[in-house]
Amino acid sequence: MRTSTLSRATDVFANALPAESTLHGYLLRLSRPRFWFYLAGPVIVGAAYGAASLDALLSPLSVALFLYFLLPANVFLYGINDIFDREVDVENPKKDEKEVRYSGERGVLVAILLSGLFGLVFVPFLSPLALAVFAVYYFLAVEYSAPPFRFKTTPFLDSLSNGLYILPAVVAYTALAGNLPPTLAIAGGWLWTMGMHTFSAIPDIEPDRAAGIRTTATALGQRRTYVYCAVCWFAAAIAFALVHPLLGALLTLYPLLVFGIVVAGVGVNRAYWWYPAVNTVVGMVLTFGGLWRFVGGG
Repeated sequence: MRTSTLSRATDVFANALPAESTLHGYLLRLSRPRFWFYLAGPVIVGAAYGAASLDALLSPLSVALFLYFLLPANVFLYGINDIFDREVDVENPKKDEKEVRYSGERGVLVAILLSGLFGLVFVPFLSPLALAVFAVYYFLAVEYSAPPFRFKTTPFLDSLSNGLYILPAVVAYTALAGNLPPTLAIAGGWLWTMGMHTFSAIPDIEPDRAAGIRTTATALGQRRTYVYCAVCWFAAAIAFALVHPLLGALLTLYPLLVFGIVVAGVGVNRAYWWYPAVNTVVGMVLTFGGLWRFVGGG
């Protein structure tokens, strides 16, 4: 399978970034541009299903949430990760190829903290229920990497805590609809993030073991981690199928893709970089499903 068009586009974007030696160039790289839509994309999906009209969908609040989760939230999330993974990342080859290493610069630390505090601008504009979800997102975003919990170093809790990636969708839906999404949709999204997180940890198995870090992937090993991801994604497909059969059919792509990767013997370091494109396509289909009611679907 050739590198996807989206992957090539993000490579072009990465090459066009300001120099890494500048603060803004460093922060843009720290924010993982390839993965921006892992937080911002769910906002679009949640808004598409939570909005009662096109005006609500395109409201200043919806746009502001999208923009926050597109860049500042990524700077904060991955910045916290890099601060507390500073020693571990010395052994991580991904930092040589696609990412940057945190080395303690004061300006970077201040920028990361300000990116987190920027989320406070939403306090006057969100309902108490949406703010509660936002608070859970912040808790998981920090404690995934930071003490005292540092969930990422405890097998299965690292996977479970990555439900944080579905919470931007829940915030957006709740902000526009006034209530939470269906419980099964939240459960399906949470299971999807568990599978996605654990799959993305497979390339880090050896660096994490060398650093003494325990994760779901290091505990299970590569082959059993594939099985774990497939089970999470299959369970997500079932949960979404109970919301709507077409949603369940769409999510079956993920366990089928794991099966295909294993059978074809595709290296995980190669397959890992397909998923931003796969997730973007799936997110687009989900969004179009939510928008259909505005253009004749009822």
